[in-house]
Amino acid sequence: MLTVLTIGLCISLLISGCLPGNAQSAAQKEPPPDVPDAIQAPAGLEVAVYAHATGSQIYTCQAGADGKFSWTLKAPDAELHDRQDKVIGQHSAGPSWKLKDGSEVTGKAAAHVDSLDPDSIPWLLVNVVSHAGNGLLSSVTTIQRVHTHGGKAPAGGCDAEHKDAETKSGYTADYYFYAPAK
Repeated sequence: MLTVLTIGLCISLLISGCLPGNAQSAAQKEPPPDVPDAIQAPAGLEVAVYAHATGSQIYTCQAGADGKFSWTLKAPDAELHDRQDKVIGQHSAGPSWKLKDGSEVTGKAAAHVDSLDPDSIPWLLVNVVSHAGNGLLSSVTTIQRVHTHGGKAPAGGCDAEHKDAETKSGYTADYYFYAPAK
């Protein structure tokens, strides 16, 4: 009888002990990625939102100041997914990031480093220059784009005959959105 009660008590304690642990796990902060110093988020900030982007980098064929044609980035077009792969927003021209909660930020690249994958677009540090709406991005000041795969412009196919032509290059990346630590 004592053994059954002891086992029952142990199971009860384990179950109740697991529940607070689960609650703590859900409330744990997203750790920042390991990145080179050049794109390190400023001190005093913590990750407020993580999103995995899947989509395209859109390029147009344009003549440069020197008259030579090359592919020029027009805009990103990507869905933003959370860690459970649920679509939580969009990434588009601006560059801007808009979440389904109505919050949106626009940014300007502040620094970059080459991707670990030479066939992929660079990793970035982006400063937020404007906010709209209320939600998870409302207090975000800095964004990192890391773990990029793909997204580079084609090596050829841009010349006077293809002026203003568009092409899309598929890419994925992880975005970390930083806000002042609470």
